[in-house]
Amino acid sequence: MPCLAAANREPARNELRAWSEAGSAGANDVDVCGDAPGPSQDLPGATGVIIGTAVEQPVLPIEAPPLIEGAAAHVRDRIVDIRSGPLQVRLAETAADIDAVQALRYRIFYESLGARPLPEMSRRRRDFDRFDNDCDHLLVLDRGNGRGSNSVVGTYRLLRRDAARRLGGFYSADEYDIAPLVAHNGEILELGRSCVDSAYRQRPAMQLLWNGIAAYVFHHDITVMFGCASLPGTDPDALATPLSYLHYYHLAPPALRPRALNERYVDMRRLSIGAIDPGRALAALPPLIKGYLRLGGFVGEGAVIDDQFNTTDVCILVKTDLVTAKYSRHYERKCKDT
Repeated sequence: MPCLAAANREPARNELRAWSEAGSAGANDVDVCGDAPGPSQDLPGATGVIIGTAVEQPVLPIEAPPLIEGAAAHVRDRIVDIRSGPLQVRLAETAADIDAVQALRYRIFYESLGARPLPEMSRRRRDFDRFDNDCDHLLVLDRGNGRGSNSVVGTYRLLRRDAARRLGGFYSADEYDIAPLVAHNGEILELGRSCVDSAYRQRPAMQLLWNGIAAYVFHHDITVMFGCASLPGTDPDALATPLSYLHYYHLAPPALRPRALNERYVDMRRLSIGAIDPGRALAALPPLIKGYLRLGGFVGEGAVIDDQFNTTDVCILVKTDLVTAKYSRHYERKCKDT
């Protein structure tokens, strides 16, 4: 099944939902709706990268035709097409786009962060799994670096309900019981496989990715976003402060709360609530997790050890109706200007 790039669908301008990007990195809020985003803060190593657990699964090699379904549509019909200087964010449209995304993920996850690739991944020097062909892939390209296929410098993998149904479930279900999310009446979106080339972590690449996610959310009327975010290391006691803080101060409401699978469940309550300084604990969180919390995000119950990636994962979810109308105001202003 080819990746459904949705390049031929126009935004539903009358169905916008409120949005604000509260920062994917650093201590200061990030203006996700600016016409030319300013530099974002550093995206650290393995911390905060949404990856989940890679398990040995049947892999469908990507042998798509040059254009993915719908990609021949005019550029004006793209639901995501945002530029800042030489950088552009859009959805993957070709098999070459997806190959470049997988190459970037391999360089970041396995060569830079030390995750352990499966044998076929090592041979091909690509990070891939059976989910890739049915997901949308958001990518940031640097049109000015002259590196051809290496112009992809950032990516997020996006998985909606219909695609998950075809795949037999969401990727996060390997770690968490996400039945409450699946039962949610609105459209849901799983975010995963986020990474940015190290040379672009002080540049607008991460902000452009979030602008792209915002446009995608509004087009598809997403009501809940979720995914597995990582803390570095596999010793829960060494992560006692962040895990305990997240549980006590940001636990999701029961109606939406994912729970780590019983066989993988790690209690996040490593410290008593009185032993935690909330301000310091928040400040010390990985930038990506901190950004989700500023969006009104919650965590599920229990953490999961991911030995392959040498991380401890928490399930993050964000209700899009908890954020402000900044994106909507920006979009309406753009419509008036055109």
